[in-house]
Amino acid sequence: MRAARLIKMVLLLQSRPSMTAAELARELEVSERTVTRDAQALSEAGVPVYADRGRAGGYRLIGGYRTRLTGLARSEAEALFLSGVPGALREMGLEDAASAARLKVSAALLPSLRDASRTASQRFHLDAPNWFKEPKTPALLPAVAEAVWDDRRVVAEYRRGEGEVRRELEPYGLVLKAGVWYLCARVAGHGTYRVYRIDRFTAVEPVESGEDRFERDEGFELPAFWEERAEQFARSLLRAEIVVRLSPDGVRRLPYALDPQSARERLGEAGEPDAEGWVTVTVPVESEEVAHTQLASLGPEVEVLAPETLRARFVADAVRLAALYGAADAR
Repeated sequence: MRAARLIKMVLLLQSRPSMTAAELARELEVSERTVTRDAQALSEAGVPVYADRGRAGGYRLIGGYRTRLTGLARSEAEALFLSGVPGALREMGLEDAASAARLKVSAALLPSLRDASRTASQRFHLDAPNWFKEPKTPALLPAVAEAVWDDRRVVAEYRRGEGEVRRELEPYGLVLKAGVWYLCARVAGHGTYRVYRIDRFTAVEPVESGEDRFERDEGFELPAFWEERAEQFARSLLRAEIVVRLSPDGVRRLPYALDPQSARERLGEAGEPDAEGWVTVTVPVESEEVAHTQLASLGPEVEVLAPETLRARFVADAVRLAALYGAADAR
């Protein structure tokens, strides 16, 4: 523990001209008194750490000293490629590995390039979750992430419907979609790949046998697999069809109200506009209830023609709105 902290202290001082005791304490997550003791220990070990006294003082390395302890471990190298998603790193338990990797890279750079990390972070930040939703990290995510990195089989229990299912899985990859974590895994003994929401896992344990690791299929490509499954999932939800008449503004806004790809495909197949410039189109939807909510955002730019039950919902809405706003005008 202390050895790792001392190495990190040297790398910090190597990547910057000087640092105050308070800055080092904050980076190392220790007290300033511990920083003083660590600096003394480094000095006694032959590392030329020099303490500048006074109000603007701090610690620095002298004599152009450079450590050679900059080689990246595998976990650090892998985490470095994810350093643009700090929230995801933190949730997977990889924040320390990524921090160590960044320090080692920074220490190996020329002095003129050592501010690259800071300047990049000032210009780009990824905030994955949707607006108005408080992201919750699944409690079992670190255990799942560890199994993914180690190619280690796990026995997982997860909620499905009203009950629970137990499966032995080969965890291939993690996906963070709109603040929700998913596991792409192969079911052991079946060879089929499936997608699981990690927040539905109730238990994850490593397989306790000599065959605890699996041979990864090198032909498996996580981005391509996820794109295909995500498209299949989205289309599987569209179980009904409706017929609507859209104004020119309604045509423009329809892909933002319904499934974008399906809406654009059907609009491309629609006939010519009528004399008023409106277009009639048949579009797939999840259900009448969902379509009612989605199309309400288009207001008077859409007219539902079929099914009659959905049209009746909008007629009832129109009557209530007219009564509401008519009463307001009367006041």
